[in-house]
Amino acid sequence: MKIILKSIALGFLVAACSQQQARKPISHTDGTFIKESIERNKKLIANEEKLIEDIIKKDTLKEYLASSKGYWYKYDVKVTDATPSPQRGDIAFFDYEIKDIRNQIIYSEEELKPQKYYVDKEHIMMGLRDGIKLMKKGEKITFLFPSHMGYGYHGDDNKIQSNQPLICTVTLNDIQKDTIH
Repeated sequence: MKIILKSIALGFLVAACSQQQARKPISHTDGTFIKESIERNKKLIANEEKLIEDIIKKDTLKEYLASSKGYWYKYDVKVTDATPSPQRGDIAFFDYEIKDIRNQIIYSEEELKPQKYYVDKEHIMMGLRDGIKLMKKGEKITFLFPSHMGYGYHGDDNKIQSNQPLICTVTLNDIQKDTIH
């Protein structure tokens, strides 16, 4: 009896140590989730662009420019001198406020305080990251950002909601070369 039990135990041990075969996944995807997500995003962007287009049509006193990145902007104060714009590695000092698409203040300049931004070396809102590089010292620009150029699907975990287009008014106070980094 002991020999039979030992033989069975040895058989299980040998079977357990044998090479395992990789298993193929049971579920197969047909890509419908991705296709549906793409369609939802296209509709979202189209709706946001319509809202922004309506703002631009109503503001007949200003000329809005379309950026190559998918947002629009107007100059509130434009500097015409041949002065440099912030480049990668520069330090940009700016003030800004954030409003919703209905022009209601979300964050005031006082709440956001003066900002010090190492250009392209720090993470800030995608639209601001690009928009600041368009500016010259002393300029004030109002940006109209669709949600994907703002805080996107996630929002900011505070006052900015998911998929919320934003109006940001930015004043570039100074540009300095970064001598430390």
